[in-house]
Amino acid sequence: MRILVVEDEIGLAEAICAILRREGYFVDMANDGKSGLEKALSSNFDCIILDIMLPKMNGLDVLTFLRVKEIETPVLLLTAKSEVDDKIKGLDCGADDYLTKPFVTGELLARIRAMTRRIGVSVELTPKFGDISLDMKKGELMCGANSVILGRKEFQMMEMLVSNGTSIVTKEDFVTKVWGTGDDSDYNNVEVYISFLRKKLSMLHSKVSIKTRRGIGYCLEGGTK
Repeated sequence: MRILVVEDEIGLAEAICAILRREGYFVDMANDGKSGLEKALSSNFDCIILDIMLPKMNGLDVLTFLRVKEIETPVLLLTAKSEVDDKIKGLDCGADDYLTKPFVTGELLARIRAMTRRIGVSVELTPKFGDISLDMKKGELMCGANSVILGRKEFQMMEMLVSNGTSIVTKEDFVTKVWGTGDDSDYNNVEVYISFLRKKLSMLHSKVSIKTRRGIGYCLEGGTK
C-alpha cells in the first residue's frame, strides 16, 4: 500500500515515514502543500496523511482541489488545532478522518487501517517481482531460500523498482525520494547504487535484472509482478 505524507515539520514527517515503512507501507513525502498536491495528482496513493497548516498551499485547499478533481483517496488530516470548527471544515472539505498533534503511533496506525479497510486496501508486507521479494520489516531482498540485507538507500531504491515493476523509474525520482536533493553528485550516486543492487541480485542467482533505459532511468525485467 502506498501512502503520501504531506507535513512541513521535517522531523515529524521523517518520523512518520519511518514508522510507516517499518509497518510495511510504501511511503512518499512532501513538505509543502504545492508539492504535496503535485505528488497526489501524479501518482496513485492508497492513503494521504495531510497537515492543515502548510506553506505555499494549506492542507484544506489541497484537499478541496483533490476532491474537485474526483480523487477519492482516503485523507487523514493532521492538525495542531483542537477547535471543533477546524475539524468540521476538514470533514466538510472531504477528509475521511483527522488526528490532532501530538498523537501516539498506535492511534495513527489504527486510523490508517480503519480508513483503508473501508476501501478494501491491504498491506503488502513482502512486495514481489518475478522471483524476488522484499521483507519490509527486516530490510532484506529475497530470492527463494536465499536472502541478503540491503543498506537503507539500497532498500529504498529496490522498493521503488519493485513497486514500479517494468515501468521506468527516472534518476530524478531516485534522487528526490532517496537523497532529497538535486546535486550532481547524487545523480552519480544513483548509478553506483544501481551497480550495488545488480551485484546483490547476482549473488541471489535471481532471474530478475535491472535494465538501463539510457537517458531516462531504470526498470526491472525477468518476471511478472
